[in-house]
Amino acid sequence: MTSECAGKSLWLELLGTQGVVAAATIERENPLVTAVIVLEGTIVTGDFLCTRVRVWVNDDGIVTRVPAIG
Repeated sequence: MTSECAGKSLWLELLGTQGVVAAATIERENPLVTAVIVLEGTIVTGDFLCTRVRVWVNDDGIVTRVPAIG
C-alpha cells in the first residue's frame, strides 16, 4: 500500500531510536506526512492514511516498530 503514497514511506533506520528524534526525522525527510508518537498498547484506528506515520514507542520513548506510512 505504501507505494501509492508520495515520498519516502519506510524508515528502517529509526528502529531503536528515541521517538521524538524519529518523528522529527520522518517529517523532515517527507514533509507530506505527520509523525504521530504512539505508546505501545494504545488502541488506534485501522484506517490507512498517506499523510500519517505512527511512531510506536515503549515506556522509555524508544521506537519499537519500523515507522511506515499508514
